[in-house]
Amino acid sequence: MAEDLQADLGADRTLLLVDDDEPFVKRLAKAMEKRGFLTETAESVAAGKLIAQSRPPAYAVVDLRLEDGNGLDVVETLRERRPDCRIVVLTGYGAIATAVAAVKIGAIDYLSKPADANDVMNALLARGETLPPPPENPMSADRVRWEHIQRVYEMCDRNVSETARRLNMHRRTLQRILAKRSPK
Repeated sequence: MAEDLQADLGADRTLLLVDDDEPFVKRLAKAMEKRGFLTETAESVAAGKLIAQSRPPAYAVVDLRLEDGNGLDVVETLRERRPDCRIVVLTGYGAIATAVAAVKIGAIDYLSKPADANDVMNALLARGETLPPPPENPMSADRVRWEHIQRVYEMCDRNVSETARRLNMHRRTLQRILAKRSPK
């Protein structure tokens, strides 16, 4: 099976992973190495652009929001240095506008977090007009909502009032949601 995967990857199996979530990027790198990729990681726009300019890979997975800027800057640099690079944009803040922007500047696909290594692999290797199959066990709508609320809550340094303002919801409603366990 590993030989089949490596045959699909082609001669150049280099993969750049750009994400500022260190534990996530390390886990993804290890999983992608098991699938035959030669991975290199970067945790910022600056580091990602540096690698893209000096050693442009055949494949890339780039997070949209990074601490020092927008991952689309890395996508643009990759497109300039290596037009045949297969780039997937990965983000926890999915929106149609950013998906369109990512595809316009050269990404082949756009995945929302949490995406696992199989989702990433399917997106990177999808050819032609065929779409990758839907995930086997997608999150429920309630779980997606809960994950989004948790992410914004963490971004606001666990400030309930600020989180409620950003989510455009009543503070007490948010407190009740946060007090409950996560949905399945």
